[in-house]
Amino acid sequence: MGHKVNPISFRLATNHSWKSRWFAKPREFAANILEDNIIRRTILEKMGPQAGISDIIIERGVGRLSITVSTARPGVLIGRGGKQLEALRELLTKKIAKKFKFEIIEIKKADLDPRVVAQTIGLQISKRMSFRRVGKQALQRIMSSGAKGAKIIISGRLDGAEIARRETFSEGQIPLSTLRSEVDFAVYHALTTYGTVGIKVWINR
Repeated sequence: MGHKVNPISFRLATNHSWKSRWFAKPREFAANILEDNIIRRTILEKMGPQAGISDIIIERGVGRLSITVSTARPGVLIGRGGKQLEALRELLTKKIAKKFKFEIIEIKKADLDPRVVAQTIGLQISKRMSFRRVGKQALQRIMSSGAKGAKIIISGRLDGAEIARRETFSEGQIPLSTLRSEVDFAVYHALTTYGTVGIKVWINR
C-alpha cells in the first residue's frame, strides 16, 4: 500500500477511535471543530514536547465538555504543587470561555507510543545529538518493550548537511495493508539550527 494512507485513519473501524467524540447540528459543526483545534494547539504549545503528550481526546455532551490528555510525563504537565496545571486551565478558560472537565491519564509504556517516541527523538536531535545514535536507540527501546515491529524515518538537513536527505531505521514487521494489525503512527517536526527535521514513527504492537 505504500505511505499514501495514514495508518490511523485506515484502521478507524477496527482498532483505532476518533480523537474528537461528539455529534453536532450543521450550524455548530464548524465552531466545534475550530474549538477542538484551539484546545489542542493551546495545550501542545503551552506544555511543549517535553511533557510527552500522546493524545488529547475531546468529548462533548449536552452542556458538557471533557478534555482527556494522555501523557508519559504527568509530573511535567501538573507541575510543582499543581501550578502548571492550574495555569493551563486558566489559559484554556480564556481561549474557549466555557466550563470543562480536565483529566490526565498516564501512559504506562511510553516506548510503545509513536507520538512520545517521535517527540523524544526530536528533542534529542534539537540538542545536536547524532540522529543515527538517537534513531537506533529509540528502535531498540521500542522492540525491547514488546513491539512486533517498528520503523523510524528521519528527514531533513541531518547533522547540518547542505542537501536534505532521509534515513530509515526499521526492525520487525510493519504490515501497512493488514487491518487486523495494530499499527500506530505519528509525525513530529523538530526545530534545529539548520532547519526543520521531520520524524515519522510506525509501531506495530
